[in-house]
Amino acid sequence: MYLQKISLVNFKNIESKTFEFQDKINCFVGNNGVGKTNVLDAIYYLSFAKSYFNSVAVQNIKHGEGFFMVEGDYLLNNRPEKIVCSLKRGQMKVLKRNGKNYEKFSEHIGELPLVIISPADRDLVTEGSDTRRKFIDGVISQQNKKYLNDLISYNKVLSQRNALLKYFAANRTFDALNLAVYDEQLADYGSRIYTVRKSFLEEFIPIFNQKYEVISGDKESVNLIYKSQLHDHSMLEALQNSLEKDKVIQYTTAGIHKDDLSFEIGDYSIKKFGSQGQQKSYLIALKLAQFQFIRQQSEVTPILLLDDIFDKLDENRVSQIVELVNNDEFGQIFITDTHHERTENILKQSNKPYHIFNL
Repeated sequence: MYLQKISLVNFKNIESKTFEFQDKINCFVGNNGVGKTNVLDAIYYLSFAKSYFNSVAVQNIKHGEGFFMVEGDYLLNNRPEKIVCSLKRGQMKVLKRNGKNYEKFSEHIGELPLVIISPADRDLVTEGSDTRRKFIDGVISQQNKKYLNDLISYNKVLSQRNALLKYFAANRTFDALNLAVYDEQLADYGSRIYTVRKSFLEEFIPIFNQKYEVISGDKESVNLIYKSQLHDHSMLEALQNSLEKDKVIQYTTAGIHKDDLSFEIGDYSIKKFGSQGQQKSYLIALKLAQFQFIRQQSEVTPILLLDDIFDKLDENRVSQIVELVNNDEFGQIFITDTHHERTENILKQSNKPYHIFNL
């Protein structure tokens, strides 16, 4: 897959700009705040119909303007593809492929596979379990549409069950039969989601360990542990065991929406005991493992976005990353950096065709 050209209108701080790209490495260099990351986010938008950095769509419209538009021309399996995503204030977002509107954005997920590595990924370490679940779900959903549909259905039923629990509390009533309908649906969707997550992580964790080993020069051992209530109980048992608690707090406390990943270095939490460089190496290894997994599962090589990844890494780790990226398994790569000289030196090591855009 090759993104040949992208056109932006009123997207974040960019009024109107078109870029034509090299099919291997493209790098955006400039000071902080000039819009380097915004271009990467626009590329991300074309794959996922949303921003990687700001979930409020209307906030991606340039200040003082009434709309934004992102348009991309791709070569996919030797066929031209045009993707357009646009939003007008007060209206629904529109996503088109070759002039035809998508009815459900979820239908587009996985069509243009993409992996981004960014300083914002630190949220995976510092934030709650919801962020790490979204990471798992994002990787799987790019190559498993049934999983994505089960996840959407699960979250819909979960919301309905929570609303019912609040209704019971507000009206001082309880209807076990009504609740059981939701429990059975949650158990059905949740069991399937758990099975896919477990299978995915069994395959994913060895890939991750191998990537970290290369980046760190085999100096540190790391681990990634899947935590789920369904390790010990079926989904239905977990819901039944938590019923009294759920009735009190008016929220579903058991289920796959409580799953988590534990990030460890040695036998300790990387959040508490990992240095900045170790944490960054961990996250880069996580995302490179994501890239390899998606590439193995898909007929299309994902696009790779590297946002400011060379900062806070020692020279050895940078060279190891360049060595990894130099591998022929990678297709088109987009990089941002603030240091032109550093970027040029790194790209020369890659032995791949490249183009630098000075912003």
